[in-house]
Amino acid sequence: MLEVAFLRSPVAHARIHEVDLTAAAGLPGVVAVYNAAALVGRVEPLLNSEELRIPEGIRSTIDPVVRIQPMPLLASGEVNYVGQAIAMVVAESRYLAEDALEVIDVRYDELPAVIDPEAALEEGSPRVLLEAEDNIGIHLEHGTGDVDQALRSAAVIVEDTFASQRYVPSPMECRGIVAHRDPFSGRLTVWSNTQTPHRVRGHIASCLGLPADDVHVVAVDVGGGFGQKGILVVEELLIPLVAQDLGRPVRWTEDRQENLTAGSHAREQIHHITAAADESGRLLAVRDRFVVNLGARNMVGLVVPYNSLCHLIGPYRVPNVQIEATGALTNTMFTSPYRGAGRPEATFAMERIMDRLAAKLEMEPAELRARNVVTPQEMPYQTGLLDRRGLTQQYDSGDYPEMLDRAVKMIDLPRVRTEQQKARVDGRYVGVGFAMYLEATALGPFEGAKVSVLPSGRIRIHTGAPSQGQGHRTTFVQIAADALGVEMGEIELVAGDTATIPFGVGTIASRALVTAENAIHQAAVLVRQRILDSAAELMEVDPADLEIADNQVVVKGSPGSAMSLAELMRAIPMTQGGSGRDGLSEVSYFQPPNYATSSGLHAVVVEVQPATGRVEILDYVVVHEAGRIVNPQIADAQIVGGTAQGIGGALLEHMQYDEAGQPVTSTFMDYRLPTVDTVPDIRLAEVVCPSPTNALGVKGLGEGGAVGPPAALANAVEDALSPFGVVIHSCPLTPDRLWALLRAGRATER
Repeated sequence: MLEVAFLRSPVAHARIHEVDLTAAAGLPGVVAVYNAAALVGRVEPLLNSEELRIPEGIRSTIDPVVRIQPMPLLASGEVNYVGQAIAMVVAESRYLAEDALEVIDVRYDELPAVIDPEAALEEGSPRVLLEAEDNIGIHLEHGTGDVDQALRSAAVIVEDTFASQRYVPSPMECRGIVAHRDPFSGRLTVWSNTQTPHRVRGHIASCLGLPADDVHVVAVDVGGGFGQKGILVVEELLIPLVAQDLGRPVRWTEDRQENLTAGSHAREQIHHITAAADESGRLLAVRDRFVVNLGARNMVGLVVPYNSLCHLIGPYRVPNVQIEATGALTNTMFTSPYRGAGRPEATFAMERIMDRLAAKLEMEPAELRARNVVTPQEMPYQTGLLDRRGLTQQYDSGDYPEMLDRAVKMIDLPRVRTEQQKARVDGRYVGVGFAMYLEATALGPFEGAKVSVLPSGRIRIHTGAPSQGQGHRTTFVQIAADALGVEMGEIELVAGDTATIPFGVGTIASRALVTAENAIHQAAVLVRQRILDSAAELMEVDPADLEIADNQVVVKGSPGSAMSLAELMRAIPMTQGGSGRDGLSEVSYFQPPNYATSSGLHAVVVEVQPATGRVEILDYVVVHEAGRIVNPQIADAQIVGGTAQGIGGALLEHMQYDEAGQPVTSTFMDYRLPTVDTVPDIRLAEVVCPSPTNALGVKGLGEGGAVGPPAALANAVEDALSPFGVVIHSCPLTPDRLWALLRAGRATER
């Protein structure tokens, strides 16, 4: 096994004049060294092609500007962010490879760096990419109704700016790749902790000029992904390339500093938002102009900005909407989808402006929301916007008034308001915050499953959707066991192995439960019928007279007349003859006809200490709705885990750069994650509204928990500090930031 280490740029923007590998190549234990010149004519720059297609409905109706900047596998001529790979050393150990990095000589001509996304859009701003005409990666405008007319007729208008800071997915396990070319077959096998193994296979095959059949990608058990492992990265092409070149197994494991600086970042958006309402608080219009920091390249097209756009108004009835989105290039690490993928940012802007509107109307924020949410009677509800597929956006089912009512009762809002007033007399500052959100889950285009009876009589499921800790080995098996009528212990799951099922998409975008489980259900139903038909022929009975129980096919009412699945498999060749059928096995693919719309509401009670800015969470409630729940324990764990990540983003996490583009939070000493002392007990409730989009009635919920916390906590903190006139425009709500806000001319109570 050979090990790889990367030389990464120490500057945010520079011309590269020379990369001298001579000294590194001569060190003991170094097997090979690569720079961009070594790749010329062999591989093309990285392009996440699946994410870059613009749906025809969006193209024809909105005609967005989407500029794509492919990523060179190793920097050539120019570096654009700190952490960009410049050279690669392959050695007998990681230690020797890293030693060799020290003697690679790179001559730079440093250039101005642009860090602020809005400054990057100003005329005359230095270009992030020297060959680009400007720093715009994306621009689009979309809406419905007549916002200008609505604003003219509105009784109340509020406008403000709210920003979501940059942070990092920080999975427990960093990225890792092993590649090996079989010396006999020439087949290339890649083990990667990716969320999308079939996509990785396609990219590797295309990059290396191999037939897709000669590339085998296996997604092993993964310690967290959260979207960071859902896109292709340059290392996933370079490590297989080295294995092909050298004919030896090659491994690269990312260290934590690489993950924080050279693994994709997320979230950074700035929203300039306006909301208008009538005298009773009913929303008339929302206008939003927001900027997304794409980092040094637009790597995933419209995905995050458009997710923000079509989730902005959330569960509210807004007849007039106008949204402008711009993606700006900066000399920072590129951003990509991270658990929520644009929804937390949009929810932060919308839910903050709802609280500002409630304050102007002198209305209880919960009551303002109650007056504006879409009701169950309006389902399926059309917003007037286009969804990510370019089709009419439609919420399939949900009960938002019930969610709000449950949350208000769970925190006992009247009691909290009474205690809030009493606490202020004693110099204590308590606040309540709400955040409502939607999540369009079950992104297509499909997912597949193969269900087979093995010669032993056990059942094996193959699917293209691997797990990063979501519990697929439980939920996927549950669905198959129910459909087949066998015990869960008799079923095994193989997920994310491209050799076992020809096509797949992966586990991203809260889709696996809907897409993969419906495919599993369909295949299992077919296999069950195959079992009954084959057994009926052998036992000379009608299939309707058989049932499956205890891993046997039994004649109803005659428990003595039975055949085990193992016995059936041994006899199958006699019943199928030359039919060409594959034993007892079926493959099925499920294509969702529409999004399954999940929803949630976070309600939080906090106390803020004005003397220190410290925030203490007194109560945290989440009411979620995700269709029919397959496994309540796993569903609850998903919500709690996502909420913990959202709390981290609200209170602690911030990936920061200085003016020169140097990351200043590149270790966990500086980049703070939530720990047990940060995350409170989270009380849960659920509302069940089965989705009509699939036979199981399920929806995705993997990302929802992370969407609500920043908005809910910001609303609660602002409510607590309302006597001081503090307005929260961004997170994280660290003690020093809140203390500074309190001291900035607002420290005298009104």
